[in-house]
Amino acid sequence: MSRPFESLRVALVHDWLTGMRGGEKCLEVLCEMFPRADLFTLVHERGSVSPAIENRRVIESWIARLPMGRRAYRWFVPFYPLAVESFDLSRYDLIVSTSHCAAKGVVTRADALHVCYCFTPVRYFWDLYGEYFGPGRSGAVARAFAPFLAHRFRIWDRVSADRVDLFVADSNHVRDRIAKHYRRAAPVVYPPVDTAFFTPAAEAESEGGSGPGSPARPFLVVSALVPYKGVERTIRVANRLALPLRVVGTGPERDRLTRIAGPTVRFDGWLDQDALRDAYRGCAALIQAHEEDFGIAPLEAMACGRSVIALGKGGAAEVVAPGTGVLYSDETEDGLAAAIADWERRAFDAAALRRHALAFAREAYRERMDRLLQKAWRTFEGRDGDPWRVERAANPASTAESPSGLPPR
Repeated sequence: MSRPFESLRVALVHDWLTGMRGGEKCLEVLCEMFPRADLFTLVHERGSVSPAIENRRVIESWIARLPMGRRAYRWFVPFYPLAVESFDLSRYDLIVSTSHCAAKGVVTRADALHVCYCFTPVRYFWDLYGEYFGPGRSGAVARAFAPFLAHRFRIWDRVSADRVDLFVADSNHVRDRIAKHYRRAAPVVYPPVDTAFFTPAAEAESEGGSGPGSPARPFLVVSALVPYKGVERTIRVANRLALPLRVVGTGPERDRLTRIAGPTVRFDGWLDQDALRDAYRGCAALIQAHEEDFGIAPLEAMACGRSVIALGKGGAAEVVAPGTGVLYSDETEDGLAAAIADWERRAFDAAALRRHALAFAREAYRERMDRLLQKAWRTFEGRDGDPWRVERAANPASTAESPSGLPPR
């Protein structure tokens, strides 16, 4: 007998709750969609996320109870699979994981539907292993253990992907990564932008390069300070051109980047939402000098009437449209410097920038995810022993073959 979607017992699973970044903004909308859902996570730093996430039952893994478990959770990566698999999800009918690392690996009942909204297959063990563990990128101990750890984690990551009934990608770029590493097809639902909150300043009309001389407003970077982000390149260009640059974010690279930075570079750490909006409104342009899976910051900047200078790879190539910024292809300091010079010769209309961002509003994300999840549940109920029916229904054009030993999708 068919069960109404509204009657399902829902669990949300997120890697960790330590700040309000792009992934948490997706989770926030899911929390609003499922106000009675329990939330499972490896560690939870209380007060670090929005009330919509905080004000519910949050179940942490046993890692949070270990000495330094919350503060130094990244050091416990070898135990993530065990910790995630220890969650008891036996009472839930629908599990929605939001994952860029381990959350998708939870174990569910055979008659429960698991949909994973995937930000990316785990970066530091797949595509970006060299960026994290190459020479000069980590300590000697980390580099010594990294090959063994990465090998073991990749095996678990690939095996646990088969526990997911449906992957949903946050960009076409990530969809292709999922296909490569997990051999799974995934529909794309772009992440939400809070366009009701991120708005232009009252006086904003148009903006752009200032011609000769550097702009009075600082350029802005909003990014976690981790190895694969292009923050170092942006800082070096700001040093070279004596450009004012404001860096919003924190991470393990913070100390090293601070030592590199010149007098025109300012570090702010993570800002609350009001201060972040002010940072967008007050910047000359947002710079994203790295390949991002999706990157919500460019769209938040556009919603505030500010343009973007971005490396034309990954998610930026999908969201930075003509008239909203400058895309460049030369992934060097010279390439970024040339893109800034190009930006200075242009003018951008704040109203047009905002119109583009509105296509990615929270309401659009919520509507698309609700429609996708309801369809997935109806299909799952009628699967009749077909393990790929949900995925096939969500990706009607997919003709990819199934993993070895299983019937074709």
